[in-house]
Amino acid sequence: MAVPVQAERPAGLDSQTTPGDVLMRPHARWVPASWSELPGWDNDRTAEVWPALLRSCERPAPGWANICAQAKLGAPADDAAVRVWLQGRLNPYRIESQDGAAQGLTTGYFEPIIAASRKPQGSFQVPLYAPPADLASRKPYWTRQELDTLPAAQAAIRGRELAYLADPLALLSLQIQGSGRLQLSEPDGSQKTVRMAYAGHNDQPYKSVGKWLIEQGELRADQASWPGIRAWVQLNPQRVGELLWANPRVVFFREEALADVNAGPRGAQGTALTPGRSVAIDPASVPYGSAMWLDTSEPLSNTPLRRIVMAQDTGSAIVGAVRVDYFWGWGEAAEQQAGRMKQPLRAWVLVPKI
Repeated sequence: MAVPVQAERPAGLDSQTTPGDVLMRPHARWVPASWSELPGWDNDRTAEVWPALLRSCERPAPGWANICAQAKLGAPADDAAVRVWLQGRLNPYRIESQDGAAQGLTTGYFEPIIAASRKPQGSFQVPLYAPPADLASRKPYWTRQELDTLPAAQAAIRGRELAYLADPLALLSLQIQGSGRLQLSEPDGSQKTVRMAYAGHNDQPYKSVGKWLIEQGELRADQASWPGIRAWVQLNPQRVGELLWANPRVVFFREEALADVNAGPRGAQGTALTPGRSVAIDPASVPYGSAMWLDTSEPLSNTPLRRIVMAQDTGSAIVGAVRVDYFWGWGEAAEQQAGRMKQPLRAWVLVPKI
C-alpha cells in the first residue's frame, strides 16, 4: 500500500530551479552529474548503506520524506537491486567549492574504547567532566590550562567528575572524537561499559596538537598522526601538559547507557552512526541526512575507498565544500585507520528527484 506523504523539495532546490541547474549552497556548489561519473558505483556493497539510510530517515532531510516512506517498506534484495532503487529516486551532483575546486580532503574518526574507574585509584587519576553548572554564563569558558591550574576554574568543575582515566592522551582523544565507550570499574568491584556522549565545550577554539608539534619542530608533517604523537609523548613525558595546553578547547560529556553495542554514537543529525557508512560534513555544504558518494582511499593500504554513505554528523574541523570525516567505528582497528587518514577526496551528493 502506498504511504501518503506531503510533497517536499530537496535541499538546494527551490521553485526556480530544475534538476539540470547548478545548485548553490553557502559553502559549496552542486554540479549535475551522471551515474557513470561515479567511480566504482557498480562495485560497492550498496546494501550495507540501508541501516544508515533508515537511521537518517528518523529525521529526514528536506525532500527525503517520500523516499524514506518507501525505504521503510523494506530493503531491495541485493546490492544490484539497491543500486537500481537509488538510481530511480536520486540524481547525482558533483560537490565543488564555489570557485570550482572538486578535490578536497577525507579524515577519519572513531569511538574510543577506554578503561576507566568511577573513583580515582591507582593509575586512574585523569578526570572526565560533565558540563559545569556555570558553563552557559561565561563565554568563552576557562581554557584547558586554566582548568588545570587556576583555583577559581578548578572550583567550577569540582564535583562534576564522571570517571577517571589513566592516560591524559586518551582523554584528549575522547574529546576530539566527541564520544567514546568507557569500560568502567565501579566502586563495588563490578564492571560495565557505558557511552560518554558529547554534552558541550568551553567555547574555546580547537587547536591541533599535531600541528603544534610540527610548529615546534618536534615532528614532521608526515609524523603528526596519533601514533606519532603517542610516540613523542613516550619520549617526552615531562612535556605532556605543554602539549595538551596547546589545545585550549575542552569537551564535556554526559553518560549514556550502551543500549545497542552494534550502534555508534549519535551524530549531529541526532541519529546513531553506522561504521563505514556514516560521515561528518560541513552542513553548509551538504545537509544532514543526505546520501553521498565518496571517491577516496584507505590510509594504511591506499586502496580505493568508493562507497555510498550518509551525512549524519559534523565537527569543528569539518569546514568546506569537499570535506568529509569518515566514521570507522570503534576499537583498535578503527583507531588505527582513523588516526592515519588524511586522503584526497572527490564527492557527490545524491539529491531526490522532483
